[in-house]
Amino acid sequence: MNRRDFLKSAVITGAALTIPAGLDPFLKTMDAAEKTDLVVVHGTPPARITRAAIDSLGGMKRFISRGDVVVVKPNIGWDRTPEYAANTNPEVVATVVKLCFEAGAKRVKVFDHPVSDARRTYKQSGIAEAATAMGATVSFMDDRKFKDMQIKGLTLKSWPLYTEVFEADKVINLPIAKTHGIAKLTLGMKNWMGVMGGSRGRIHQRIDESLVDLAMFIKPVLTILDAVRILTDNGPQGGNLADVKQLNMVIAGTDVVAVDAFGATLFGIKPANMGCIRLGHQARLGSMDLTKMKIKRINL
Repeated sequence: MNRRDFLKSAVITGAALTIPAGLDPFLKTMDAAEKTDLVVVHGTPPARITRAAIDSLGGMKRFISRGDVVVVKPNIGWDRTPEYAANTNPEVVATVVKLCFEAGAKRVKVFDHPVSDARRTYKQSGIAEAATAMGATVSFMDDRKFKDMQIKGLTLKSWPLYTEVFEADKVINLPIAKTHGIAKLTLGMKNWMGVMGGSRGRIHQRIDESLVDLAMFIKPVLTILDAVRILTDNGPQGGNLADVKQLNMVIAGTDVVAVDAFGATLFGIKPANMGCIRLGHQARLGSMDLTKMKIKRINL
């Protein structure tokens, strides 16, 4: 008897066959958790493929519990409108917020530490309006809420990080896939630079090691990579529509290394050729070996 059959038998026996109506969703969630490492959904519109990706992992209730305070961390780094693929797609962000509330979240917070002016970036990206419309608390980061934290990584020993990330019950990482002049690509691990205070540009000297240290310290329940549009050149800011490629894709998983590994392939880059992915794999943060993963692909 395999694990699923054992649990199925135990649930049925324990319930004395009185709750069969509630059994199927439970088993679907169990199957998703056991069998699927990554979900890759292709189609339109962004809201539909985002929901499909999360549902295929077992649904948002697998990750968010009733009463949770949730931080959803998109990339809102640049003064660009959505078609330039410099920030996370606002429809993807709004859908994740909506699903958190549907799962019973008490409050959902959305914020980032932009490079461009925060007021313009939040507005131009479309994220502030879209997330607020779904009930999220969208705020500018408060300098007083950065606190020096003992990361104890191989490179980053301590750094001021945004306290609201660590005060939340659950955190969801919501990056966009795009190129980066120093790191090659900015994906899930790179997205955590948006919760750093201080002179964060200093980590560029050893960026791959630093990103892994950050990713080891911050514990999201889910990483959802926005590849609705990807920025293929002149990232991370972009500014030329010729550098944007429309993929209409979302990738979701609990392993940020695996998500980033798949994201690298969208640019024709082998995961092992990305420093932070290789180092994250070696540090057992996650796996970059896509050949050994159960990847569920859905076309809508």
